[in-house]
Amino acid sequence: MKIDAHQHFWNYDPVRDSWIDESMQVIQRDFVPQDLQPELDKKQIDGCIAVQADQSTHETRFLLELAEHNPWIKKVVGWVDLNAADIEGQLESYQSEEKLAGFRKILQSLAPEAMEDPHFLHGIGKLADYGFTYDVLIYPQHLEKAYALALSFPNQPFIIDHLAKPDIKNGELEYWTKGIKKMAELEHVFCKVSGMVTEAKWKAWQKDDFTPYLDTITAAFGTKRLVYGSDWPVCLLAATYEEVYDLAWSYYENFSREEQAAIFGGNAQRFYGIEA
Repeated sequence: MKIDAHQHFWNYDPVRDSWIDESMQVIQRDFVPQDLQPELDKKQIDGCIAVQADQSTHETRFLLELAEHNPWIKKVVGWVDLNAADIEGQLESYQSEEKLAGFRKILQSLAPEAMEDPHFLHGIGKLADYGFTYDVLIYPQHLEKAYALALSFPNQPFIIDHLAKPDIKNGELEYWTKGIKKMAELEHVFCKVSGMVTEAKWKAWQKDDFTPYLDTITAAFGTKRLVYGSDWPVCLLAATYEEVYDLAWSYYENFSREEQAAIFGGNAQRFYGIEA
């Protein structure tokens, strides 16, 4: 089964979605399943994982409803207030949602120390009890604290979104490499091959720009803990859906069929609990 393990849907709201500024006009509109399905079909991708873009309970319910009506949306990564005092009650209320794989908090906009907040740590510590995964959305400067976080919860499945957003645009490699290699030492941490084009020069990137970063994560995580994702429609800022897929596929095209199948589907199935 081929899986796109990271994409978004939204009904565009200029107030709620203020992060989509004027430089991002191409994504200042609604993006719904009917927009994505032709792209998946073109690349013979069997399904996707819808990831939260807004930090609200409404967002989680919105994505679950889309998944209910579109069976090819295999799982949802939603949002829950991990800092809430009643976090266990909230997680309990989601137990019947078979399509809900886990949660994500947008840590990239916060100081790295946010991962040391006792309330946040309490919330993270409850996820595994209810069988939920956690998507780690961070920048390289967060990697040290993210490592400490993951080290503290060895039974919690973590997956790093977008390679932890290295500064591909400026070719920064050394600082990110040190942090991402450290994260990869933890066997319960996976990494998504996603989000690269928007960290590069949006309309002037070259395929070779990404090779050092792909070399690094592939050597660090191996082919059993890497997961392909498009980051559609955010990727449209810098590339088409097809270009994003082809970029990843061309790098791994000389790997074995088993390794390709793992990166482009099998590892996502395993991490997010998707049945074949």
